[in-house]
Amino acid sequence: MIIRSEQLSDYGEVFKLNYLAFGNREDESKLIESIRLSEGFIPELSLVAEENEQIVGHALFSKAEIVDEENCHEVIVLAPLAVLPSNQKRGIGGKLIQEGLKRCVELGYTFVFLIGHPTYYPKFGFKQARNYGFELKQFDVSDDVFMVLELTEGNIKTTIKGEFRFQSHFFN
Repeated sequence: MIIRSEQLSDYGEVFKLNYLAFGNREDESKLIESIRLSEGFIPELSLVAEENEQIVGHALFSKAEIVDEENCHEVIVLAPLAVLPSNQKRGIGGKLIQEGLKRCVELGYTFVFLIGHPTYYPKFGFKQARNYGFELKQFDVSDDVFMVLELTEGNIKTTIKGEFRFQSHFFN
């Protein structure tokens, strides 16, 4: 299996993969299409896992922001992460996350946020974001699913606090 950047020729297969992974619904697939057309899209952070010339997983890391009273700070959000149902429980999602986080560090980002399963993402170092002074007001989620990962140790207690905001394409 290889992890690589998504290419234009992968778009159809990635749409189908997300459709299947999220219970035969198009919400996440359409979200990906919207993100690709936005200023928040970073092509090298749209990753696919390929095995035997088939895409078996996809992870999309894109821009988001933390807003405090005076400033806006660019951060990354992981959404969505999908693995074909027939290939789940094989570590593919974890490999996509690890490669994405490595690339985020290389691009100079300090934080990655997500809304996700409270027992899965902590394996990769994600922690409850509200415990570190981050808020999410765009919609209601419980504390245990709103998470942050500090990519550069030492920043979480000293640099930014405020409201995490998804870019508008998450609501189209």
